[in-house]
Amino acid sequence: MKSNSLRLAGKRAFITGAAGGLGSAIASRMAEHGARVFLTDNGDAAALARLADRINGACGEQVAWSAVQDVRDEARWDALLAEAADAMGGVSVLVNNAGVGSRGGLASIAQKEWRRVMEVNVESIMLGCKHAMPYLRDAQPASIVNISSVAAFRVDPDLIAYNTSKAAVAMLTKSIAIDCTRNRVDVRCNSVHPAYVRTGMVAAVFEQLGDEAATRELTRHIPMGRLGEPDDVAYAVLYLASDESRFVTASELVVDGGLCPA
Repeated sequence: MKSNSLRLAGKRAFITGAAGGLGSAIASRMAEHGARVFLTDNGDAAALARLADRINGACGEQVAWSAVQDVRDEARWDALLAEAADAMGGVSVLVNNAGVGSRGGLASIAQKEWRRVMEVNVESIMLGCKHAMPYLRDAQPASIVNISSVAAFRVDPDLIAYNTSKAAVAMLTKSIAIDCTRNRVDVRCNSVHPAYVRTGMVAAVFEQLGDEAATRELTRHIPMGRLGEPDDVAYAVLYLASDESRFVTASELVVDGGLCPA
């Protein structure tokens, strides 16, 4: 059901990684608040279509479309952005949510794995921003929201590729934001940095340790004493996508329950 506040009325959002727990929450909350949403993921096309159907059913009209996308494929970016703009009447918000996790330190990381992480977590965001920019310019004021992680700030020697990729997202975001301001383009660009959130990214920890032990392990350094929920991140994205954040660009919105300063 649509929210009465409609904080995103008139917005048209292209969202990657939409089939996962975080992406589906972002898509659902954005549609609930008045946005049209074009959902992509590199996974199950049927599951992605079902998500779009659920959103459309909740909103009582077609506000969601979906397509399979490998975010590493530059030509696919061009094709799907054109399809999204045709379906929604333009693109005014880009949410780069697609990403992969990776474990391994300097001694163990394979070059192939390093490249995979950089292609999905960093290069795909550059491609998305590059190819979405003409649509965003046409839709000014517009917004880009890049999903990073607290791993951009907190080092784990067993996450060398993941740490590096998420730090790169933060700096890439700032570079794009300042490029837009220098060219007097009203396209804001910000990054969101979640801590541990109940999604597939932490599922392996729960499988290994069990629910109670995993929760205890993952929350012991979080001052608020709990894991994040997908909606905690979704509402941060909603704010940055909305005109409420019209004076916010090149910023990092940390959603971590107090983890980073602790």
